[in-house]
Amino acid sequence: MIRDGLILGFDTSAAHCAAALLLNDKLLSVISEDMIKGQAEKLGPMVLNLLETNKVNIQDLKRIGVGIGPGNFTGIRISVSFARGLGLSLQIPVIGVDSFEATYLDYHGKAIVTVPAPRDQVYFRNFPRTELDPQIALLDEVLKCGVTVIERCNAQGLVENIARLAAMVHPKDIKPAAPLYIKPANVTPSTDTKPEILL
Repeated sequence: MIRDGLILGFDTSAAHCAAALLLNDKLLSVISEDMIKGQAEKLGPMVLNLLETNKVNIQDLKRIGVGIGPGNFTGIRISVSFARGLGLSLQIPVIGVDSFEATYLDYHGKAIVTVPAPRDQVYFRNFPRTELDPQIALLDEVLKCGVTVIERCNAQGLVENIARLAAMVHPKDIKPAAPLYIKPANVTPSTDTKPEILL
């Protein structure tokens, strides 16, 4: 774990915009705001406010942790794109952290972590981690498994743990942050007539 560095974490994978700041393994500050849309406009100012409030310079950041979902398709892309751009400009690592890992961080033993999904379904993953990829099912089916079921933590707990997990990753294990999609985006091709190309 990086114990002498400033770590920024943020997440917009659900109906919120949240950011947290860690220094020397200590939480400096965490901020979140519930919102259905508008995260793209809110995230940058929120991060700047977080840094200014704690009187730290953005150039002092050592790592960025970003929530990669699962969750809102557009929200995840907002955070990941912002993190990649910020990390590139500062030349620091960007670590993607999924909501399953961030929620399970405060727990031990066998459990299933769930994240809300459309139509009374949940995305879920078994812990301790197995080779199985996250899956989707009706919540009632997951509850019948006979294992402790843990719901995704609130926005502030989620983003704090994203920052903490980003600090824990060994440099050799850092991979490019990418959105975690359990199922393809619900996008329908346009049925409009294609425009005529004039030569």
